[in-house]
Amino acid sequence: MAKSKAKAKRRPNIITRLLRETVAELRKVNWPTRQEATQLTLLVLLVIFVMSSLLGVLDYLFSKFFGFIVSLG
Repeated sequence: MAKSKAKAKRRPNIITRLLRETVAELRKVNWPTRQEATQLTLLVLLVIFVMSSLLGVLDYLFSKFFGFIVSLG
């Protein structure tokens, strides 16, 4: 009788508990539709392209500017 009470009070394995809690949390997630995911992906790619172009132009301009300054001295 003492063994059955001890088993009832025993907590589940930490890994099992972690997996159960993870699955429970993932079921609560509001997943985007395929259309939303596609639109957001295209938006991210557009922002990456624009920012990399801007940084590339700025890098080119600054390198020319500092090259000009160094050539003066």
